[in-house]
Amino acid sequence: MPKSRIRKKDDYTPPPSRQPQNIRLTNRSWVAPVMLAFFLIGLAWIVVFYVTETQLPVEALGNWNIVVGFGFIAAGFGVSTQWK
Repeated sequence: MPKSRIRKKDDYTPPPSRQPQNIRLTNRSWVAPVMLAFFLIGLAWIVVFYVTETQLPVEALGNWNIVVGFGFIAAGFGVSTQWK
């Protein structure tokens, strides 16, 4: 049986060095104030609704004022996903 050829291995060449890439972070300084504002508006909406015995903030909405308050709070959580 014939002997197979011996392959010559190439010498080790290290991979080319990579230059560090700049990570571009966007300016998200608006996120924290907007998030806190939504939280506080939602909380204030619900507190005013209960303290005024359903007369304020919008009497025509009735108990839906609670949903509006929680909507503001949910919007605050939605904005918080943009925080880095």
